[in-house]
Amino acid sequence: MPERRTVALVTLGCARNEVDSEELAGRLAADGWELVEEAADADVAVVNTCGFVEAAKKDSVDALLEANDLKDHGRTQAVVAVGCMAERYGKELAEALPEADGVLGFDDYGDISGRLQTILSGGIHASHTPRDRRKLLPISPAERQDSAGVALPGHAQTGSDEPAPPAGPPEDLPEGVAPASGPRAPLRRRLGSSPVASVKLASGCDRRCSFCAIPSFRGSFISRRPSDVLGETRWLAGQGVKEIMLVSENNTSYGKDLGDIRLLETLLPELAAVDGIERIRVSYLQPAEMRPGLIDVLTGTDKVAPYFDLSFQHSAPGVLRAMRRFGDTDRFLDLLAQIRTKAPQAGARSNFIVGFPGESESDLAELERFITEARLDAIGVFGYSDEDGTEAASYEDKVDPDVVAERLARVSRLAEELTAQRAEERVGETVRVLVDRTDDEDGIVGRAAHQAPETDGVTLLSTDQELEPGRMVEAKVVASEGVDLVAEVLSVEGAGCTEEAAR
Repeated sequence: MPERRTVALVTLGCARNEVDSEELAGRLAADGWELVEEAADADVAVVNTCGFVEAAKKDSVDALLEANDLKDHGRTQAVVAVGCMAERYGKELAEALPEADGVLGFDDYGDISGRLQTILSGGIHASHTPRDRRKLLPISPAERQDSAGVALPGHAQTGSDEPAPPAGPPEDLPEGVAPASGPRAPLRRRLGSSPVASVKLASGCDRRCSFCAIPSFRGSFISRRPSDVLGETRWLAGQGVKEIMLVSENNTSYGKDLGDIRLLETLLPELAAVDGIERIRVSYLQPAEMRPGLIDVLTGTDKVAPYFDLSFQHSAPGVLRAMRRFGDTDRFLDLLAQIRTKAPQAGARSNFIVGFPGESESDLAELERFITEARLDAIGVFGYSDEDGTEAASYEDKVDPDVVAERLARVSRLAEELTAQRAEERVGETVRVLVDRTDDEDGIVGRAAHQAPETDGVTLLSTDQELEPGRMVEAKVVASEGVDLVAEVLSVEGAGCTEEAAR
């Protein structure tokens, strides 16, 4: 019998990283590795790092150090860093963090099994030298789909030393591993039993926001083909998934490299028609790229959540231009008004940066005006800090860090008050809720259409029935607790018909 090899994947950061971890899990399971939940039970602990902002990078380092501690008193023999921080810093991270036995970039994903086996056997795999991944694909989006030899997590494109997968599904895959149906369709294995799963719609970004380093290590924008997205969604539905969340760095650009910038409008109804899927959610929308047809599909398609995760970042024109972005308070408010004309109950969320270089008190007041009038369901507020390699890091008109901290606290307090008010406005609404979990502390916990996983609050359900994760119910909102809702179950979907909930 082959020697038992165990691996645990520890995922930090965004939903895109979660998809990448499940691709790595699929590759490892297909090559005979046994996946375990706890790093202490694994021969190799693989930490999928986040490299976006300082706080996330610190969390990634802490996770690597915590995993390294297991080598002294657990089964763990090796700790390996993958993901955005590993890709972004490569050798620099390896030198600064000798506790990591390996630092692997995206180019290593194609042979992740071999890389881990080398490290587990005591060998050394040289950490990569970071490079600007925007330069790996053609400048013209139309020419990118035919590019070979470029590793793109979520696309399973072949690297220079990885053989192309066969045209059909590989034979003898372990149970629970999604078959690759073509050269751009990745293997995948679920790392959990949640009724919601993310599906990567595209990779990379062509925007050049002055504060953001993501395109430099995630690369230029490239769409996945609709057939691959549909195939993966069907497989996930077969695994018991009820809600699909489409993720990428910029979903509004989907299809531009495939010759159809409106491809998302065509794809969404097809995804919603997949048997077993009850809700499709689209994240990461760019306000400057929103269009009437996309609003129509997002607000008028059965099973597509009228949910708008809009990346505003600020609303003062001068700050937005310095960020290399477009829009202003009134344009953004008009966009939200267009959405709510189509779907009054539509959910909307956004993130904002305060203390950006050159931001004045009047700029901050303009941002506060927008947030106050926007009636957003969820708001994330971040204080500006320089990011390596970004244009904004070279700006001279920096705001004093103490002022940034004061503005962060001020706008965060306002955001907390406003989102609680918005939740209170929803009292009396009838909402369709997907049950996520049940526990002794909170009871039955689900999410309405305006609540994405992890970021937007939850709906606490009141009913005498036992509801398993994955059930969809209709409920009436009777109270709010901060951004969370409390709702009484009216009816339960499933079992071939709608059952009246017990009172």
